[in-house]
Amino acid sequence: MAFNKQAISAFRNTAVRDAQELMMTTTDTPEITDSPLTTCPRSQVQRAAKRARYDRQSAYALIDRLKTAHVGFVEDGEPRIIPITMWRLADDLYVHTLNGGRLSRRLGSGALLCISFAVTNEWVMTKSAFHHSANYESLVLFGRAEPVNDDDTFDAAFREIINQLEPGRWDQVRAPNDKERKATALFRIPIEEGAFKSRTGGPNDDPEDLGLPVWHGTLPAG
Repeated sequence: MAFNKQAISAFRNTAVRDAQELMMTTTDTPEITDSPLTTCPRSQVQRAAKRARYDRQSAYALIDRLKTAHVGFVEDGEPRIIPITMWRLADDLYVHTLNGGRLSRRLGSGALLCISFAVTNEWVMTKSAFHHSANYESLVLFGRAEPVNDDDTFDAAFREIINQLEPGRWDQVRAPNDKERKATALFRIPIEEGAFKSRTGGPNDDPEDLGLPVWHGTLPAG
């Protein structure tokens, strides 16, 4: 069990370090602000507030690690949540979809979006059913999408995600042609408001349960 926890911790620390190194790199990359995420009552963490952080390093490390978000918005008076690939370049998120499609129209309307990233790293097993928990990382952002219309920004955004997946790959593959560009709606979402929240560590058992003949500890998730 100790090995699994160390491996997960090492992976997480590496992701944070990579994000910090990226933030210090200015060559061919727009500058990244060092200011924290902004908050208001809708984005300020209320429950277990001590687990919340508002630094960009933690947020960016999770975005770069997962690249899968859930985008929430209101349509026809009803909530919608769509899982979708989303990535980061400097202080902006990028997302693409079919040009002229339902999601493209919604994003292009400038409606307020709620965007979440989350991953469970470990299951926390306790001696009581009530205290079972999870070690996780999560990020909730609020923002509005802006369409990307110029080819340079279009190429820079797709170059970023392709090279994140495999360094240097963009220079080896064929660039998008005119037909592909016309079929693709690319949107930029400035990263401004939100909160990162996480849990780490072992079980929190009640003292009277510690003598129960059942093991407690953590299990890797996935």
